[in-house]
Amino acid sequence: MTTSVPASRIPEAVHRRRWAILGVLMLSLLIVVLDNSILNVAIKTISTPAPVGLGATQSQIEWAINAYTLVFAGLLFTSGLIGDRLGRKKVLLGGIAVFGIGSALAAESGSPGQLIAYRALMALGAAFVMPATLAVLMNVFEREEQPKAIGIWAGGVGLAIAIGPITGGALLDHFWWGSVFFVNVPIVIIALVLMIWLVPDSRDPNPGRLDPVGVVLSVVGLVLLVYGIIKGGQLADFTDPTVLATIGAGIVVLAAFVVFEKRSDHPSLDVTYFKNKVFSSAMAAIALVFFALMGVTFFSVFYTQSVRGYSPLQSGLLMLPLAAAQMIFAPRARLVVQRFGNKATTTAGLVVIAGTLATFATFDADTPIWLLEVVFFLMGTGMAHIMTPTSVVIMQALPREKAGSASALSNTFRQVGGALGIAVLGSVLATAYRNGIEDKLTVLPAALRGKAGDSIEATLGIADKLGPRGRLLVGPADDAFLHAMHVTAFWGAGVALVGAVITALYLPGKARPDEQENEGQELVAAMD
Repeated sequence: MTTSVPASRIPEAVHRRRWAILGVLMLSLLIVVLDNSILNVAIKTISTPAPVGLGATQSQIEWAINAYTLVFAGLLFTSGLIGDRLGRKKVLLGGIAVFGIGSALAAESGSPGQLIAYRALMALGAAFVMPATLAVLMNVFEREEQPKAIGIWAGGVGLAIAIGPITGGALLDHFWWGSVFFVNVPIVIIALVLMIWLVPDSRDPNPGRLDPVGVVLSVVGLVLLVYGIIKGGQLADFTDPTVLATIGAGIVVLAAFVVFEKRSDHPSLDVTYFKNKVFSSAMAAIALVFFALMGVTFFSVFYTQSVRGYSPLQSGLLMLPLAAAQMIFAPRARLVVQRFGNKATTTAGLVVIAGTLATFATFDADTPIWLLEVVFFLMGTGMAHIMTPTSVVIMQALPREKAGSASALSNTFRQVGGALGIAVLGSVLATAYRNGIEDKLTVLPAALRGKAGDSIEATLGIADKLGPRGRLLVGPADDAFLHAMHVTAFWGAGVALVGAVITALYLPGKARPDEQENEGQELVAAMD
């Protein structure tokens, strides 16, 4: 039988405790995902002037999010290789420790600049955590159990999405804004103890060499590209020479990265993997769905808190249906794939995502809140039926020894997609909002108009300080934001539809039992 060889490579003692190991891996995943979901709820508070928050502008908030995402994505290539070389348990422990230190420092940030820097340090640790969790999973479960384990792992993302906003909202109701970061510290300590006790080490017997040039090119290219996009949104002018030059430089550097990796004999990103259309389309689906979802999550927080007036805790509770749907459907998505195939399952998930995003374009200041709850539930359902099948395709496409590299690739595309989603859709939101509010800001002193046009929070913050005269801006600010949200929602829906077209064209349909058994071997052969 084809399972006899892999079975002999997993020690019996490890096999017996595989589900306990999965639980520890999900705890590690929890702290990484929890941080972003908590931060989403805290965006409004951090935007508020001191002493309540840091008075961060929308651009600074985007960088607080993207500093984490960019460092994370840029280092995933190398962290996967280091895990394959030195041992996944070692890098998992080191990564979580660095993440915990960064969390403690971020909690004590005294300015937006410090917060951005400490978020980058947290990302340095997280970059070594995320790929290692999936790599360990692939080395403690047999091939036939891997789809179920990956489904539960993906459901852990839903658990983190559920816990994050609620925990963040509760903390913000009772403590200072930094508590949303400090809460990571006790979780890190528990995770370290359990990992030392339970998680086995594993490595690639034939690891590749490190690729410092490739790492530098990928990080520099991504930072330039995203910075240019954010700057364009901040200026509400994408034709500005500085914006065009920065975006162009980012594209050139990323192109140089691809060329260098293709010619290197020890690339951090093996571009030959992408010759396989199934592998490439699965990667594209992950990137595009996170592009759309991260951008929408960014503006939905402002919608629920700034326009609708909900507290951070209430805003977190409103996202429960999205998390609940992921927790319910992610572990079961493999059953849908068995019945209908990867193509139908993933494409349908992306179409559902596109429809829910487009629905945001119909929301106004008094839309019944239950409609938002239905949309969030459907969004989580769609996401569950995208993440599980695409993760299985990607992780089973490469040999078990390369699990770290496969996981790193999957997470890189997810994080890069999310970073670009926040940058692009955040810039669309900022541009549309500024264009909608500009002619209403003439009631303000000239010195305040530029800052007031940055975001709805900036407008409302300045309006609040002006008293009765400032209250005249509240209605126009809400209207301008709603218009900007509608425009941004259509952009997000369009991106999700592009992903649906790609998966419909290139992902495999329903396979016969004998084809399912040999699918991973065929994918590997197609890449060779």
